[in-house]
Amino acid sequence: MKGPGLFSDIGKKAKDLLTRDYSYDQKLTISTRSATGVALTSGAVKKGGLYALDVSTQYNYKNTLVDVKIDTDSNITTTFTVLDVLPYTKTIATFKLPDRNAGKMEFQYFHDHAAFSSVVALKQTPVVDLSASFGAHGVVFGAEAGFDTSSGIFTKYNAGVGLKKPEHDVSVILADKGDTLRASYVYHLDEKQRSSVVAEINRKFSTNENTFTVGGAYAVDPQTTVKARLNNSGKLGALLQHEVKPKSILTISGEFETKALDRTPKFGLALALKP
Repeated sequence: MKGPGLFSDIGKKAKDLLTRDYSYDQKLTISTRSATGVALTSGAVKKGGLYALDVSTQYNYKNTLVDVKIDTDSNITTTFTVLDVLPYTKTIATFKLPDRNAGKMEFQYFHDHAAFSSVVALKQTPVVDLSASFGAHGVVFGAEAGFDTSSGIFTKYNAGVGLKKPEHDVSVILADKGDTLRASYVYHLDEKQRSSVVAEINRKFSTNENTFTVGGAYAVDPQTTVKARLNNSGKLGALLQHEVKPKSILTISGEFETKALDRTPKFGLALALKP
């Protein structure tokens, strides 16, 4: 899709660097694909002493993607994603069983200098989310709001500005109905953006609390990447990702409190196997 991207894309690069793939569970994912193009993914997660399993299948036909997922809690989630029902649009419909009120319909529109998104819950008195972004030449302004039709109140309203260039990514977001100010800066160390450093500061006005986090990712070689993050509370996290074979990724992650070394560190292991 073209244009400045959705409001949710503002600050996404910093968020991914500081949170993506940091997991302290044990997870195994196996994906296969049939000759007819049907993809099957099986996942198993051990979180604490509990196990969770799920199976999902995906089928892509022309401009439509169908995704069906079943988990061990007997939840069935079906998602239809259709491109270009109207030019430059994406429509996403999600249905869940047995909780039929958990479904939603999302419509996205992308233009050269603007993007819009609307999400409506599929129930009698839905929550409606709207977002819009405008920009050009790497500069984007955006806002989003959520409205609960049953109570007649706004569930959220946020605004932000972002600047994207080949060597850096800057964002400032006013979130939580104006109670939180989040600013981030990402600097890319190479043209492919595989090695980057990031700094983020969060200011919560209601509690007068500041959180400062620094981190980064470094590509050791084409198959191996290491990441690390540290905040002003002394929480240090690190992970190593290695492509054991094409498209199959092993991730080892850990986290511990540098100001409370007596606490038990957290460790996670994830293996994603693809054909």
